[in-house]
Amino acid sequence: MTDLATFIAGLPKAELHVHHVGSASPRIVAELAARHEGRTPVPADPAALAEYFVFRDFAHFIEIYLNVVDLIRDPEDVRILTYEVARELARQQVRYAELTITPYSHVRRGIPAPAFCEAIEDARKHAEAELGIVLRWCFDIPGEAGLPAAEETLRIALEERPDGLISFGLGGPEIGVPRPQFKPYFDQARAAGLRSVPHAGETTGPETIWDALRDLGAERIGHGISAAADPALLAHLAEHRIPLEVCPTSNLRTRAVASLDEHPLRALVDAGVPVSINSDDPPMFGTTLDDEYAVAARLLGYGPDGVAGLARSAVTASFLPAPEQARLIAEIDAYAAANPT
Repeated sequence: MTDLATFIAGLPKAELHVHHVGSASPRIVAELAARHEGRTPVPADPAALAEYFVFRDFAHFIEIYLNVVDLIRDPEDVRILTYEVARELARQQVRYAELTITPYSHVRRGIPAPAFCEAIEDARKHAEAELGIVLRWCFDIPGEAGLPAAEETLRIALEERPDGLISFGLGGPEIGVPRPQFKPYFDQARAAGLRSVPHAGETTGPETIWDALRDLGAERIGHGISAAADPALLAHLAEHRIPLEVCPTSNLRTRAVASLDEHPLRALVDAGVPVSINSDDPPMFGTTLDDEYAVAARLLGYGPDGVAGLARSAVTASFLPAPEQARLIAEIDAYAAANPT
């Protein structure tokens, strides 16, 4: 017999919404800040770093996030960061992760695109061989940088096309960054075989999600929690089995929701919308994927069977090929059967 926290800790999982730089552990951020001391506002002291990662609102979060991006100065920084992210995910029994990466942010800071892609691929291959975790990439446009960033992100994706790349996304702030303007770039990415996974409806209303569906051909929605305010949208997502990548603590820390008790996860699930539970930028938000499963279990009133169902839903929402999905779901089933609570 195991308690729920222990059950979650051992549960095989997939992580579909986690950001590359946003997953940098305090140890790695502090080491990078020390290397660049005097040239960055990011503190090198871990205690000060915890205070630094307290966000006033979403705009302040983006400001801090970009300061951390500035710490990644060369391909070796990229390789180390990527491998360490994989190590932390593997420690939580994550078997498969789709990592959101923003190559534009690093290329414009002087890391050549081929060297950047070589670094993440090197980390991916070593992580799979040494840690048993499969990583795939979503190259996303930083929305705050506008159409030049979209053009460059698409160019890197199509010209470099690293083996792990499977999808094309759009992150950053939603307010003042309309989704329709990015349609030509998503059209080209989709034509090249990349899947569409833009952020939408985290800090704006349901119309942003509709835009992502209509104009960007979204197959999954990053966050999407404002869908709860639109019954027609909920029905559309449920009917067409379009999953939302839900990150409860992130929504609290960026002030997208006022409290976890007000989070719309229950409304989304009750409407039949497919959801996956994710960690977004875990060290910045003081969370882990295990923690997010525990939060979701509390909000939904789930025990181990329900939590295992959330893990299965993430696998089903992933872009893993069907045979690999079936293998991972079978592993989840076997674990649940062997660990009654």
